[in-house]
This record gives sequence, C-alpha cells and structure tokens, in this order.
Amino acid sequence: MKVEIFTIGKPRLRFVRDGVEEYAKRLQRYSSVALRFLENPEAQLRGSEGAYRVVLDERGELPTTAEFAGRVRGWKLSGVKRVAYLIGGADGHPDAVRQAADWTLALSRLTLQHELALLVLLEQLYRVETLLAGHPYHRG
Repeated sequence: MKVEIFTIGKPRLRFVRDGVEEYAKRLQRYSSVALRFLENPEAQLRGSEGAYRVVLDERGELPTTAEFAGRVRGWKLSGVKRVAYLIGGADGHPDAVRQAADWTLALSRLTLQHELALLVLLEQLYRVETLLAGHPYHRG
C-alpha cells in the first residue's frame, strides 16, 4: 500500500527535519512513503484525489496505536492501494478538506504545531508497521 503525506509547508525546525528524515527512512522497509510539501489546501485535495484520505484534526477520532494498526491492517486486507494523510498548516484545514476526509484522525486532543504533527504521524506509522510485522519496536 502506498502512503502519501500531504503537508502544508516544509519543516523549518531542525529537530523536526531530522526526525522526519529518520522515520521516513525507517518506514521505507515496510511500505512506499512519499512526503509532499505543498503551499495550499487545494493542492492537497488535487494531489490526494483517488486515495483514501485521512485528515489530521484534533477533533477527529482518537485511536490507540493498536486500533490505528487494526485500521491500517483492514485497509491492506481490503485492497486499498493508496492512503493520503493530510496535515494542515498553521490555521488548520478549511471545511472543504475536512469534508473530503474518508477518516478524520486526531493524534492528540491538544492542538499540535503542524511540523510536530508530521513527526508524530511518521513515528506512529512506523510503530504501526512494526506492530503489524511483529517486531519489538512496539511494546505497549
């Protein structure tokens, strides 16, 4: 299953850039992951057309890591070919993006700075993949 992450703007914080690079590299062992740094939400909608869209928003569903892994497993088993995760910019998502979601995912009930949301998402995707593969990275 191909994974694409559409985020508004490139990370400016060095520690985030380093973390994004690390987890993107780790994830390549499990699935095809592409990061798309865009300028506006309209580009997110165009780029994610035809994919199963997961919009990140603190008002979304707040699964445990095991529940998230179960959902990813279900997508794989049902033949979903492409999943697009959409991360908003500093002002979040416009209504059009939220309405286009197939699933709205919250990483936390806290509002996360969008660069941190990208890093947390990548770490959780890596954790999910290791859990599904039976590797010891996921311990809880």
